[in-house]
Amino acid sequence: MAKNIKWNDDRDIYGRMLLLTGSFLFTGLRNAVDHYDADLTDALSWGQLKSKRWLILTLEELDRDLGMIFMGAGWYAILAGMIFESKLKFNKIRSFDIDEECAAIADTINRKYVADGWKFKATTLNIQNIEYPNCYITKKFNGDEQSMTETPDTVINTSCEHIVDFQQWYERIPEGTLCVLQTNNYFEIADHINCVETLSDFAEQTPFQELLYEGDLDCNKYLRFMRIGIK
Repeated sequence: MAKNIKWNDDRDIYGRMLLLTGSFLFTGLRNAVDHYDADLTDALSWGQLKSKRWLILTLEELDRDLGMIFMGAGWYAILAGMIFESKLKFNKIRSFDIDEECAAIADTINRKYVADGWKFKATTLNIQNIEYPNCYITKKFNGDEQSMTETPDTVINTSCEHIVDFQQWYERIPEGTLCVLQTNNYFEIADHINCVETLSDFAEQTPFQELLYEGDLDCNKYLRFMRIGIK
C-alpha cells in the first residue's frame, strides 16, 4: 500500500492519511480527486464528518443488523466508506442522488466494495421517484445499463433539509423499515428548503412505530437533528 505513494509530493494529503491510517477510504478519496477533479471541501467539512461519525457511533450502540441499506441523497457516499470501516452489521449499500456527477465519484471512493460483488453501488436517481420495491436502472463501470429490483431493510438520509416534498418521500418508505434520518436548523443556506426549528418539529415530520434514538448535535453554526426508528 505504502509503495504506491509518491513520497516527494507533500501536498498529497490523502496519500499521507492512507499511510498513517491504513484506511482504504483515503485511497478512494485520492482517486476521486485524481480522476474526477472532485472538490471534497464541503463533503469533508467538520460539520459533515461530525454528523456522520455521530450516526455511526449511535448505530453501533444500538447494535442492529441493518441488512440492505438505501442511502437517499447519498452525495459522494463518504458515509458509505465510513460504514464499511465501522463495526456495523449490514449486507450491501445502495446510494442514490439526483446529481449526475455524484455516482461516478461515489463509486470511485468506494471502488473496493463496488468490485466486491457490488457490496456498494451508486446510481443517479431522484429519490422523490422511488417506489417500493425499488426497480431502477444503474450503470456498470463500462457504461452498460443494469436493471435492479431491491427493497431496503434500512433507509438512511442525512440530507432531509434538502428534500423538496419530504412528506411524499417519507410516506413511500415501507412500514417496518429502519430509518436513520438527519436534518438541521441551518435556514441560511438557499438549498435548505426543509429545515426545522427543533427536534420536536422533526419528530412531527417523521412518525415512527418504534423510536430507537433521537438527539441533536452542536455543529457551531447550526444544530444537527437525528432520529432513528422503525417506520
